[in-house]
Amino acid sequence: MLRQPLTEASIMEVNIMRDEALVVLVTAGNRDEAARIAKALVEDRLAACVNIVPSIRSIYTWQGEVCDDEELLLIIKTRKGVMDGLKVRVRELHSYEVPEVIAFSICDGSIDYLAWIEESTRNPRTAPR
Repeated sequence: MLRQPLTEASIMEVNIMRDEALVVLVTAGNRDEAARIAKALVEDRLAACVNIVPSIRSIYTWQGEVCDDEELLLIIKTRKGVMDGLKVRVRELHSYEVPEVIAFSICDGSIDYLAWIEESTRNPRTAPR
């Protein structure tokens, strides 16, 4: 199936999606916590997708000591428009006093994938829990 040629309006729409799309990293201390956070973010439409990468090694300082721990890494695909809600939800669900929540802009990507991120995070659930 051939795609329709991009119009000026569709090119602008793609650029807007590209400006909005984010990858967010969050670490978790165990599988259950990682799965609970991932599922809640997707169910609440704060993330289109969350990959859980098992068994990463994190070396960091905490309260003046060097720590060396096994963690899991959540790779979250979302957009800027829901980032505030995502941060609040992670904080509600996370056991860490200071959970890692850092975001990177997606500078380019598949048009269809970027549109899917936007569609999947439209109308997030924001009701009190």
